[in-house]
Amino acid sequence: MPKKNLLNAVVALFLLMLVLSWFFHGSGVVHNDLKRNIYIPETLTLPLQVKAAYNGDKMFFRYRWSAKQPHIYHDMMKFQGGKWERYGKSVPGPQPQGIYEDRMTMLVDDGSVPEFEKYGGYITIGDRMRFFTNEAKKEEVEAHPYLGKQKKQVEVGKHLPETRANVGDWKSVVPEVQLKAQRQAGYFLDLWHWRAHRSSPIGKSDDQVIAEARYGDEGKGPFFDNWDKDKKQPKLMFDAAKVGKTALNWDDLANRKLGFDDLYYLREDQAKPYDPNHAWKEGDTLPRRVLRLGEGSRADISVQGQARWKDGYWDVTLVRAMDTGHPLDDKAFVDNRVYSVAFGVHRDAFGSRWHLVSLPKRLGLNRQADFTAARFEGAEPKWEQDWYNVTLFYPGQVSWPLLTSARHAGAENIKKGIPVRARHSEVQLAHYGVEMEFYDEIRKQWLYTLLAGVLLIVGFGIALNLLLGKKEK
Repeated sequence: MPKKNLLNAVVALFLLMLVLSWFFHGSGVVHNDLKRNIYIPETLTLPLQVKAAYNGDKMFFRYRWSAKQPHIYHDMMKFQGGKWERYGKSVPGPQPQGIYEDRMTMLVDDGSVPEFEKYGGYITIGDRMRFFTNEAKKEEVEAHPYLGKQKKQVEVGKHLPETRANVGDWKSVVPEVQLKAQRQAGYFLDLWHWRAHRSSPIGKSDDQVIAEARYGDEGKGPFFDNWDKDKKQPKLMFDAAKVGKTALNWDDLANRKLGFDDLYYLREDQAKPYDPNHAWKEGDTLPRRVLRLGEGSRADISVQGQARWKDGYWDVTLVRAMDTGHPLDDKAFVDNRVYSVAFGVHRDAFGSRWHLVSLPKRLGLNRQADFTAARFEGAEPKWEQDWYNVTLFYPGQVSWPLLTSARHAGAENIKKGIPVRARHSEVQLAHYGVEMEFYDEIRKQWLYTLLAGVLLIVGFGIALNLLLGKKEK
């Protein structure tokens, strides 16, 4: 080939590699892929305000966060085509009809789970979690001799590292005798779980615990499922003699006509057994969750006052006895102690893992900490102290096995016990969470970029040699 043609070819190759390098480097990676359980929220961080107070008998927490609008409907059954169809099931990203309630969660530890103070909720995210791209199949979990057959779990949920013989294998649950000893030693996290639909209408917040799985505390929860699997029909319907109707109207829900003071929920004391012979019509709707006050340890947490959304903000206050008398389920609050807490918020009809979470914060009761609970006399706090500001962030598909593996550059720092907030901001963690959703794609693009860069250098070198050769002649 003549040198002139070779030079033109090399210049063309140079320009082509320059274009390819520009195209492949960092473009077209982040995208929603519902089949892989990937949906990236538009907003990756969220300010949360928190206050705490106690009177020696009860512990109060007040939370405030922004939301475009309140989502108070949850998990409905619509009568259509002669049968009941479910709307509001948790899905990747926002629920299409907006039938998913806003939620506020708080994890509490008293020092019995030492990793929690340093790494927060990250330690609860194990191998093949629910709604991860590689989530364990329902059949796998149901077949597990302990989690499935004995504990009736159908998915891999939050759990603590030492409940597994191998943190990288969700199936490797340690022997039951060891789990029992861990629980008695306080190796669990107390989970406060407020839900806009399932909590506020009855003034109760769910009381849960994270150990080898996420469980409700002992006793009856504040809701139960309104579905008879055998008969394939609801268990209960509205009692018209008590509330003036047998069902909700779907259009009222779809158009968000029902507000806080309207009937958008089904309480057990408002219900009667489902009548399949009733003249059900298209669009009749029944809640799939029935609300009740609950009993035992699971009913320990109450909603103080009215949890409401107003002027773009939720304002929610929860209250619980400082010592519930349930040491295997709850962390007792004691004056002059310091606790670790971490928060999470679901909003905009997002469910499951699509929440925004916080790093762990230190709460002091008459002790110096990130924020302190105000001691007061009387039945209710006056909330005169300033808000404590917390930044929530999108965690993405970041698990404890990943963070402690060679794939994570900071794994050595975790081995040394260096807290996450000593090295990362919430904004950095949010972007890292997104990156981990697309780890394989990013890796491929860097390889393409590297190849394009090498060819670019080779083309430039050849072209330079040819040009210098022409000048020498």
